[in-house]
Amino acid sequence: MTVTAIVGAQWGDEGKGRIIDYLAQQSDMVIRFQGGYNACHTVVNEHGTFRLHLVPSGIFNPHTRCIIGTGVVLNPARLLEEMAEVTGAGVSVDNLWISERAQVVMPYHMLLDGLEEGARGNAQIGTTKRGIGPAYADKAARLGIRAGDLLRPGWLRARLELALAQKNRTLADFGQAALRLDVLLEQAVGWGKALGPRIIDTLPAVQEAVRGGRHILLEGQLGVMRDLDWGTYPYVTSSNPIAGGASAGAGLPPAAITEVIGVVKAYCTAVGAGPFPVELHDENGARLREVGQEYGATTGRPRRCGWFDGVAIGYATWLNGFTGLAVTKLDVLDGFPELRVCTGYQHGSEILTCVPDTAVYEQVTPVYETWPGWQTSTENVRRWEDLPAAAQAYLRRIEELAGAPLRYVSVGPSREQLILMS
Repeated sequence: MTVTAIVGAQWGDEGKGRIIDYLAQQSDMVIRFQGGYNACHTVVNEHGTFRLHLVPSGIFNPHTRCIIGTGVVLNPARLLEEMAEVTGAGVSVDNLWISERAQVVMPYHMLLDGLEEGARGNAQIGTTKRGIGPAYADKAARLGIRAGDLLRPGWLRARLELALAQKNRTLADFGQAALRLDVLLEQAVGWGKALGPRIIDTLPAVQEAVRGGRHILLEGQLGVMRDLDWGTYPYVTSSNPIAGGASAGAGLPPAAITEVIGVVKAYCTAVGAGPFPVELHDENGARLREVGQEYGATTGRPRRCGWFDGVAIGYATWLNGFTGLAVTKLDVLDGFPELRVCTGYQHGSEILTCVPDTAVYEQVTPVYETWPGWQTSTENVRRWEDLPAAAQAYLRRIEELAGAPLRYVSVGPSREQLILMS
């Protein structure tokens, strides 16, 4: 049995989808364990290019059971659209299931997300305004609507009445019109009818897979530096993308997780506000953005780009217990004559070697070491020994800073553009 958690080791957008798509070809189950429609996993395979926000990245293997787990906040309308996109490419979604305990993103969550972000003025946190934060807030406040509620109209009405009493008061404070219960109820019941057969108690299936020694992948969204507790708070997501969140979000004991693979770009990117010490505002940053096509797949926003952060990767390894690394987008660095790696943060007269709290993090400057580039294409390389010596040395330095062994090196977006380490 292997239960492998796939975790973003940076600020998100590390390329987790392409690693999960590859590993899912030998997996029995893929469970998306947290997050929502605010970010996506890009998958490129023989079926085309897909940007999956809610559908697990294992959907392209018809023998893999794909579960949207309890830790996810589900936008049913967006899920139905995504399912239509996948089936339109000739891929079946008959292997897709939804936890009845997953929270539902309601229309008022998206409305309030935009209003609240606008009210922050210059202190905006960079939300995608997809309702993710408000949905998780309602979950914690016990006001949430869950996927199973969509199948029980009487119970659903009572839950909506309770939620709307509060939401309409808040909307009134913003000068917005009240939302109507009957309209929301009709919409939610419609979602229940469309998704009903897929909404199940997923725990028995997960238990059976674990006890039966199956191969299971746990798919996380975003990355460590956006974790609600350990990221750059308040510039974070509203859930826990770290491996510890996988247990709760998927519904299995922590001891069942046998591997944790940290997915990390060969450089760094971030979307949204907050401290990002290695950010480049020069021609190197622009070059990384253009060569790597670093634009948010969900929002289209240009990503902030920078050199590799060796302090952040060590922090990520500690918090997750990485048993291996998957380094992506090595090919983006092919044309650079020189590379830099951050090995510490300067804060006054002190050199920090661990990620500090946000108030301090905003004040640090990176301490760099310089590495030679290789200036030759790696996109067709499939074996470690065929990589340029300078690329091997650079990757070994990443491995050293992380304190976790290299397992996979990606040199392009397609499934086959992957170097497997022995």
